[in-house]
Order: sequence, then structure tokens, then C-alpha cells
Amino acid sequence: MLKKLLPSLTGYGKYALLTPAMVIIEVILEIFIPLIMAKIIDVGVKNGDIGYVAKAGAAMVLMAFFALIFGVLSGRFAAVASMGFAKGIRKKLFDKIQEFSFANIDRFSTASLITRLTTDVNSVQMAFMMIIRMLVRAPIMLISATVMTIIINARLAVVFLVAIAVLSAALYFIATMAYPRFRAMLVRYDSMNASVQENLIAIRVVKAFVREDHENEKFREAADAVRKAQLRAEKIVISTMPIMQFVMYCCMIAISWFGGRMIISETLLTGEFMSFISYVGQIMMSLMMISFVFIGIVMSRASTIRIVEVIDEEIDIKDDSGKDDLKVEDGSVIFDNVSFSYSKNIDNLTLSECSFEIKSGETVGIIGGTGSGKTSLVQLIPRLYDVLEGKVLAGGHDVRDYSIATLRNAVSVVLQKNVLFSGTIRENLRWGNENATDEEIEEACRSAQAHDFIMSFPKGYDTDLGQGGVNVSGGQKQRLSIARALLKKPRVIILDDSTSAVDTATDSKIRQALRENLKNTTKIIIAQRIASVSEADKIIVMDDGRINAVGTHEELLAANSIYREVFESQQKGVA
Repeated sequence: MLKKLLPSLTGYGKYALLTPAMVIIEVILEIFIPLIMAKIIDVGVKNGDIGYVAKAGAAMVLMAFFALIFGVLSGRFAAVASMGFAKGIRKKLFDKIQEFSFANIDRFSTASLITRLTTDVNSVQMAFMMIIRMLVRAPIMLISATVMTIIINARLAVVFLVAIAVLSAALYFIATMAYPRFRAMLVRYDSMNASVQENLIAIRVVKAFVREDHENEKFREAADAVRKAQLRAEKIVISTMPIMQFVMYCCMIAISWFGGRMIISETLLTGEFMSFISYVGQIMMSLMMISFVFIGIVMSRASTIRIVEVIDEEIDIKDDSGKDDLKVEDGSVIFDNVSFSYSKNIDNLTLSECSFEIKSGETVGIIGGTGSGKTSLVQLIPRLYDVLEGKVLAGGHDVRDYSIATLRNAVSVVLQKNVLFSGTIRENLRWGNENATDEEIEEACRSAQAHDFIMSFPKGYDTDLGQGGVNVSGGQKQRLSIARALLKKPRVIILDDSTSAVDTATDSKIRQALRENLKNTTKIIIAQRIASVSEADKIIVMDDGRINAVGTHEELLAANSIYREVFESQQKGVA
């Protein structure tokens, strides 16, 4: 799995290679220090040769100094490489998410994607740092120190070989048990993040309904579920260290016993025994590092798989067949026997056999009850989703024949949920056209009936909206979203119930401005109010995913029971 992420290391590969190089030099220096110490005791001290002791001691200090330098360098290079690696993964993930269609996004929750971009990437970053540093250092140190103990006394070194075999078996068993538990823990993290995200987005509703206690309890349950899952996973891996320490302390006792007897029998020198003990310390440190790396890899394995799931996700809507030179020449729209399903299941259709034609420049209203398929219908025009059967044509060509960028630049959509971004009003409006002049921005805002309220702010168009446009009302958000869509100067503009939060007078002014200023633009208006669509060239009545009727206001009022029932209920409300 990690191999699939290695291209994310581009630009930082040299640091990833320099790290193990520094580590190898550091280990070589450290390995020879106990050997020199043994010579100081067995040759210098034993023979009373102060000159030998001084020279050997100076060599030891020098080697320790250079080992420190190379250790610091390896740490620095490892940090740079791992942080660069994490940056590359995040960019790759974010770039892939930007390619997702609505259907792809539906398969991953927003909270889960956030966890993968943060917690999972951090876990992989730490594991990578340990792999290029500790996983290089520990085995080399372990093997080198073990070889040195064999050179000093092969009989005494047998104890380590038994210990290493026992530890290897224990680590393998723990890894097998721990992985599924860590994966389950990350799923709990997703649920907790979803709870936090939902609460913060809807914090005003929470306070309005005095539901703080309920939300606190819901979060407490989610956090407790994370704690339990984490405890269940961690209690497996935390046994690694006690097992390692138990085995190594048993080794130390055995070495002290057998080594002491060898010194008494003069088959082992005192200096050799002391250097042997030093190598034992290095071996213990190596095994400790291996256990740390092991825990990190087990934890990151689940994270790596979750990251790769996003990277390997097959894009639902591809741009392969789109012709870059094909332009949307006009605003005509044709639905030819279109069926659609979010689950792509022919037995579970959201839209069924929808056919109609809209001429360029027409104003078309869409009316229907909740769940009748109005939004699903219009989302097929800019290919936010793809049809299951039939075809949608815009400007005389199948929407799949256009490049996605060309199509969506020609079709402006003001969705039901109006989204504004952090920044000024001007910056938000320029999402519609980043090169728009101040005059074009003002013209679009006048058409959307937004100019007057914008100018009522002290800073006008330079007013900071805050995150999500927290300092403007719902109706103001809708008008800013309409103005943003108008700046694209589209062939087709779709208003998906996007004037529901404005008063009827303002709604009427917006529709009048659209008629006067966008004569060549096709206008598709989804609305709950009959008044919002009554002057349209034609009105489409949706019912249970099917087109129930198409006609003018007068025609539908005379011949369509669904339309007449909605009209009469709203007239009663007015009366």
C-alpha cells in the first residue's frame, strides 16, 4: 500500500535517501565505541599504559561527537522528508477529491474525508519517519551488535538468538490482532468528526431550539465510542513493551550469571564483559526501536488503506470523451427519455423516462412536491450526475460530448443550499468570473437585487463575510449566489428554489431583471411558489420522478389537477 503513496515524495526524495545514509554512519561509529572501551580496560588499564588510555579515550570521544552530528542530521533529514511526504499525500488526496463527482462524494462522508486528510495522513507521516530512520537504524544496530557479541563470546551470545526468536513471534501475533482494531477505531473517529461538523454547521439551530444538552450528550457518546475503540486497539500493542522488557531482563540475568562464571574461570576478560554489556544495551535499544516502529506501522496500515481508498476511487464522471474545441452555442436543452438513479440501480429509479425540450432563451418553471425529482432533474444538465438511460442535450449536443469545464462554464447553477466562502463579498462574487470588472459585478448584483443591501454595509463590496457568510441573512445569501451565477454570463442558468428566502416583491424584481437582462439565456426556475413561475414560457410539473405535465400557467391551471391543487392551496394562504 505504501508504494502507491511514494510518488507523493517527489521533491523530497533526496532527504529520504540522506536519512538512512546518516543513520548508517552513526551506527557504525556507535558500534566501535564499546570495542575501544574494552581495549582501554583490557590493555591500557590492565597494563597501566596511561598513554594508550588517553589516545583510545580521545578516539572514543571523537567517535561519539561525530555520531551525535550524524544523528542530528538524520533526524533533520527525516523530519523534512516525512513532512514533505505528508504534504504530497494531502495534495494528492485534495486534488483527487476535487475530481470527484457528486456520486463519488456521496460514497464518502465529509467527516471521513477530513479525517483521512488529517489524522490518517499524520499517522502515515509518523510511520514514514520511523521507517526511514528507526527501521534503518534498529536492524543494522541489532545485527552489528549481535555480531560483535558473537565475536566477543559466541556461547554467551546464544542467549540473544533465543530472545530474538521469542520476540519476533510475539510481535507477529500482536500485529495480526491489532490491525482490524485500529481500522475500527478510525471509523469511530469518522463518526465523531461527523458529529462535530454537523453541530458547528447548525450551531444557530442548536441554540434556537435549546438543544445544547442533547448535542453534548451525542458528542459524549461519540467521543466515548472513540475511547473504547482506541482502548481496545491500544491494549493489544501496549503489551509489546512489557513483553520485550521481560524477555530482555531475562537475557540480562542470564548474561550476568553466565558472564560472571566465565570471568571467574578466566574464559572472559573484564573489559570484554563490559563491552558485551554495552552491546546488550544497544541490542535492547534496537529492539525497543523495532517495537515502536512496529506499533507505528500497525496503526498507520489502517490509515494507509483509507488514504489509498480515496486515491483509487474510480471517478464516476470522466472527462475523457469531452471535446475541448466543442462549445455550447446556445441555451437549448433536450431531455430524451432520461432515467436516473443515485444508486445506479434500474430497479430503484429517481427519475423515470423524462422527455421535454427547452428552446434557447426560454424561461421554464419546474413545480412538484418534495421528493418529486426536481433537483435531480436539473443536476443532470451540468453533469453533476450522469444519466442512467437516455441522454441530455445542451446546445444541440449530448452533455457528455463537452469537456466538463466547457459545459459547467456555460451552465450556472444556484443550488438549494447557498454556500459562501470566507473573504469579502467581491471575492465571493468573482467565483463566477475571476476577471470581472467592478462594473460587471455591480450590474450582476443589481439584477440579483443585491446591490442596495451591499452598499448599506460600511465597506460595501469589500465587506468580509466571515466563514460561510455568517453575517448576512438567508435571503441575502441567495441574492449573492444569484449574482455570482450571473457573472458567468451563462447559456443556461438554473435557480433551484433559490429565491425561497426572499420576499415576493424582491422575487418579482429578480425575475423581471432576468427577463430583461438575460434574453438570450435559458432560465430554469425550480420553485415552491406558483407566483415564481407563473410568467414562464412553460412549466414542468414533476410527480414521483416522472414528468406529469408540461404547459403554460393557464394551460396547467385548466387541465392539470396537481398544478391546480398547489395553486389553490397557495391562493387560500394569500387570502
